[in-house]
Formats: sequence, C-alpha cells, structure tokens
Amino acid sequence: MQYRLLGRSGTVVSNLALGTMTFGTETDADGAHAQLSRFLDAGGNLVDTANVYSGGSSEEIIGRWLAANPGQRSRIVLATKGRFPMADGVNDHGLSRRHLRLALEASLRRLQTDWIDLYQVHAHDPLTPIEETLRFLDDAVQVGKINYLGLSNFTGWQLQQAVDTAERLLLSVPVTLQPQYNLLAREIEWEIVPASLANGLGLLPWSPLGGGWLTGKYSKQERPSGSTRLGENPDRGVEAYDRRSGRQRTWDVIDAVRAVADEQGATMAQVALAWLSDRPAVTSVILGARTTEQLEDNLQAADLRLSAAQTELLDVASDPEPADYPYGEPGVQQRARKIADGH
Repeated sequence: MQYRLLGRSGTVVSNLALGTMTFGTETDADGAHAQLSRFLDAGGNLVDTANVYSGGSSEEIIGRWLAANPGQRSRIVLATKGRFPMADGVNDHGLSRRHLRLALEASLRRLQTDWIDLYQVHAHDPLTPIEETLRFLDDAVQVGKINYLGLSNFTGWQLQQAVDTAERLLLSVPVTLQPQYNLLAREIEWEIVPASLANGLGLLPWSPLGGGWLTGKYSKQERPSGSTRLGENPDRGVEAYDRRSGRQRTWDVIDAVRAVADEQGATMAQVALAWLSDRPAVTSVILGARTTEQLEDNLQAADLRLSAAQTELLDVASDPEPADYPYGEPGVQQRARKIADGH
C-alpha cells in the first residue's frame, strides 16, 4: 500500500480506500466486516461511506464493527457524507445548517463514534447559500465533531466558490473532492482536476472501474446477464449497456486495458485502478467490491506500476477529445492536458 496526504491536510491515507456503498444491500454484515478487517490487514486506512448508503445500514454495519473492535478506530480515517434525504420532511435534504446538523448527529450515532475524520457534502445545493453550509461545517470542526470537510460531485465553479468563500470568511477550507473518474469518464480533467490542483484538493474518485466495464465482464456481442451488476436490473442494465456499448471508444479502452493487463500479468481491474491511482491530484481511489474476493483482487493494484508506454496506451485510447467550445479552442485542450498530467 502507498500513503499520501489527504489533500491539503496533514493526515496520511492509503492510496486505495474502502468504499462501503454495497454494505447492507449487496454485501451482508458478515461480508462487510470481513472486508473491513482484510482492508486494514492490507495496510488500508481510509474508509468511505454515506448516510444514504443502504438507507443508513452501511454506517450501522461499520459502527457495529468499530464497537466490536474498539482498538481500530484510531487506525481508520473515517469518511461519510450528508446532503440527501433520509426522511420525507420538507427540510430533510440539502446543505442547510438545520439539515446538516441532524444528518451529522445521526451519522455519529450510527457509526458509534465521537468524530468523523472527513465529512463530505454529497452534492451541491443551489438553494442554500454556500456561506451557511461552510459556517456549519466550520462550527463542527471547532467542537471536534469533524476533523476535515470535503466536497462530492461538485463542478469546477462550485469547487472554486466553496474554497474562495471559506478562505474569505476565514473558515475551514475543503481538503478533498469526490468525483466520478475512470478511464471511461475523464471529462473532469477539463476543469475539475486543474481546479483541484490549483487549490490543493485531493481527489477521491468513485466508480474507478466504470460500473464493471473496465473489468472486462461485458461483451460487444452479448448484453449483460443476471450475473453482472448491470444484468441484475434488466431495465437499467440494458439502457446503460446500450448507451456505453454504442461508442467505439468504450471498446478501444477495454482493448487497451486488456492488452496492458496481459503484459503485466495482472487483472484488468488492477490495471484500471493503477492507472487512476497515478493520475494528478488523486489521493485515494475508492474501491467498491461486493465480496472479499473482489476486494482481494483490487488490493493488488496498490503497488502495481505501469510503464510509461502502457500509461500512454491507456491515455490515448481513453482520451475524451473535447470538440466543443471552449475546450476545443486552439491551445486550450493542450494546456488542459499538460495541467492534468502535472506539467
């Protein structure tokens, strides 16, 4: 396992994080507890959840594991999120002070802990002034209920607004951003990655395997079956499959990942994770394994090193090639790539 600073903070985290969205639905409590133990044994320390995952069950399962293993709380950098509704009231959603206070207190109870290491707002809220949200989060930092605050699913301008406002008001500044990012979804490199680099935010990518596409489980000739994540919901599966399978770029990326995996003697999932872990601004990649066996495979990516030629092959195959204004303007695309590549 490799270790990196959590964005602009002084806290150190593993370059792979344990995502727990499956806990309580696709992964039962025993399986979830086995994943938590195996992840720590492998040297991982960043565990990511959210209040809405499995209707609160994910946090509850983690809380029961922490209660049964009290010595492990100090080893874990625990991250959760608030924003989306857990009840039906008109104030039971959003980033208002009122809702976040209730959401944070409920998360602390479910997780059976006195503090959250990284509390992330799960998405932007256009109705609540960003000042209100940031003041609440800063208050929570001051009383010790959270150590750091993070953002999730923010656009570039929303990220910059949050950072600028926090700095102007002398409040706690976000240290991370959690976006969708993988070889099939690189559009955040146009603005979000440069904005994160400019502000010292660490990226915590979710869906690093593109919903299973980058593991090689889907075929151009056959729609998903019930044994796959898309196949378990035929309506959702067929729609998602048709949307992505109709793009030649999808299959070019999969072919490139398979070629590198063959050269490395690794699985396709390990190659996709290793590529993402080495991208500029990425602090830790969030794994979303359903089983301990899948987690075991994913963990092997922690120390996998791709050659320059292999990285270039993946970069070229997955390049989203923006063609519309303003990203297609002469020189803009080239400069954006240099920034994303750390130059």
